[in-house]
Amino acid sequence: MQIDIVSLFPSICQGALQESVIGRAWKEGIVKLNFVDLRDYTHDARKTVDDTPYGGGVGMVLRPEPLFECLADLRTAKSHVVLMSPQGKPFNQAKAREFTKCKHLILICGHYEGIDERARQCLMDEEVSIGDYVLTNGAIAACVVTDAVVRLLPGALGKDASSDEESFGNEPLLEYPHFTRPVNYKGMRVPEVLLSGNHQEIAAWRLEQRILRTVSRRPDLL
Repeated sequence: MQIDIVSLFPSICQGALQESVIGRAWKEGIVKLNFVDLRDYTHDARKTVDDTPYGGGVGMVLRPEPLFECLADLRTAKSHVVLMSPQGKPFNQAKAREFTKCKHLILICGHYEGIDERARQCLMDEEVSIGDYVLTNGAIAACVVTDAVVRLLPGALGKDASSDEESFGNEPLLEYPHFTRPVNYKGMRVPEVLLSGNHQEIAAWRLEQRILRTVSRRPDLL
């Protein structure tokens, strides 16, 4: 799988994604990451990518020309182009799994007040949002999407089953509580069932805890 991230600040994404699990998956060739500076598709000395909005208003808008030229260069028949925008559909685990099926994912980072509507209508396959809030730019949002997608690729986590029982895994349940050594810390003991060695009882306890945690924290998932 290849993921291209198009941004005015590609170093934000490159710095974040070269670490930990995602960085290892990148180095091992599980995913190919490409960071594209949108300013490389401008033709003036100042590398201008934005301008004031027609009709007035505060802020600046990304011009259509760099976006059209950039995607003319990057896009292939196998590409899926996604605009990171607070106006997009909510990004979730199901969408992350859907994106893992893409051969080539292109993430366009919104900046300033957004992008020219002509570029949005003509170039984007879909828009996604990582939450009901506004960031200074879409680079961090693109990192979030990339992380969520890459960790689901075969081999990225070492053990592919690692993602099955976590929150938002194969079932719409939050993850169960975890404990490690010591058994007793300041009077707080690890549940005896986890020390029993009875895998059937442990599995039942974990499922029960997942249901209880989901009911109390995210009943909307049920």
